[in-house]
Amino acid sequence: MSKKLSFTVKLLGVAGGVFLAAFLSLLAAWFYVQNWLKTPLQISDAGYVYELKQGQSLGYLANDMGVAGVLNHPRLLRLYARLNDANKVHAGEYFFPQGTTPESLLQKLIKGDVILYQVTFVEGWTVKQALAALEKMDSIEHLLAGKSSADQLALLALPVKDLEGWIFPDTYSFSRNTSDVEIVQNAYRKMQTLLETEWEKRAPNLPYKNTYEALIMASIVERETGHHSERDQIAGVFVRRLQQGMKLQTDPTVIYGMGDNYKGRITRKNLEEPTAYNTYVIPGLPPTPISLPSAASIKAALNPAPGRALYFVAKGDGTSEFSDTLDAHNQAVRRYQLNRRSDYRAAPPSAVGN
Repeated sequence: MSKKLSFTVKLLGVAGGVFLAAFLSLLAAWFYVQNWLKTPLQISDAGYVYELKQGQSLGYLANDMGVAGVLNHPRLLRLYARLNDANKVHAGEYFFPQGTTPESLLQKLIKGDVILYQVTFVEGWTVKQALAALEKMDSIEHLLAGKSSADQLALLALPVKDLEGWIFPDTYSFSRNTSDVEIVQNAYRKMQTLLETEWEKRAPNLPYKNTYEALIMASIVERETGHHSERDQIAGVFVRRLQQGMKLQTDPTVIYGMGDNYKGRITRKNLEEPTAYNTYVIPGLPPTPISLPSAASIKAALNPAPGRALYFVAKGDGTSEFSDTLDAHNQAVRRYQLNRRSDYRAAPPSAVGN
């Protein structure tokens, strides 16, 4: 073999050896990374909570977790994410349970699988109660707290003059630092959508000029109903009263008009006091809703039960006695309610204790 050929063979051998060594090194590195990706982080039984704030990067999180001793090789996480085009992560508060691996951590950050909190607005609550529930939550950004009603409406930027009745009672999930404005706007949109949908399916010849009057009626039905199955019957009573030019004479509207002056009991004097919400005095509907009505109450207000009943009184077991005439109603009042008006239902002034 010539010297030149011999040198070439040796050179190829060296090159092959270098290539093989490089290949084996890359293979070992690949196996190491794959094993590292599936190795649990240093997280205790209680789990690990981390908040990635707006503007902070995956690298910022990796460094923090490295300093905290949770994540080994934070630079490797950044490199792996960059090579796999997985650098776009979502800000938010995350919970990583014991057993979380670098791979599952990265997947959670990419999906934005953040911790969710919940607030529940209860059927029949007022707006004041709903906003108070939001104010108690430290996970929310508080923009409405301490503001006047006018300032709250300005912040909310909703096409309403009064917020009462417009917050749909439901449970809402949100991430940390979501503002109370966003939550209320979401609840408003849900109420508006439901109201418009049900309005299109309403019964004929209802005494409402628009959807807002239907919302007002639904809020009254919500506060008057002791048993869910009676919503449409109670709505039927109030609709017939409006159609016949009778006053609604419903105690919850009086109570709402009394505001903080209500101490658990209303008297004849309260029923005779001329307020905008006293339906023993004013004709027709009050100027605004008096509560947050449920979907069932909205449906009842727009599809009331047929019949002739014009009165009803609570029987004390959650249900009501419905009557077609005042005489029959007064007899029912004497049986169920006289001198113990703690569960308020519509009744004429003659049946009210002083």
